[in-house]
Amino acid sequence: MIGLGGEIPAHTCSRAGCRETAVSRVEWRNPRIHGPERTKVWLACEEHVEYLRDFLASRDFPVAVVPLPSGVEQ
Repeated sequence: MIGLGGEIPAHTCSRAGCRETAVSRVEWRNPRIHGPERTKVWLACEEHVEYLRDFLASRDFPVAVVPLPSGVEQ
């Protein structure tokens, strides 16, 4: 259980407050802290994929958007 809202289902968008099913992986890293071997992943629904990508890119973080394969655990 996370917070008062209950458990978050797998493949849920990482945008704050969004509970939609993710369709993409937004892979990124902070180059000031981590080398290329360290990548973080946010999941994004169709509505928020560009928002999350732009949010990270505006901070000069390397970002890649990859479609989320169906049936794959994150």
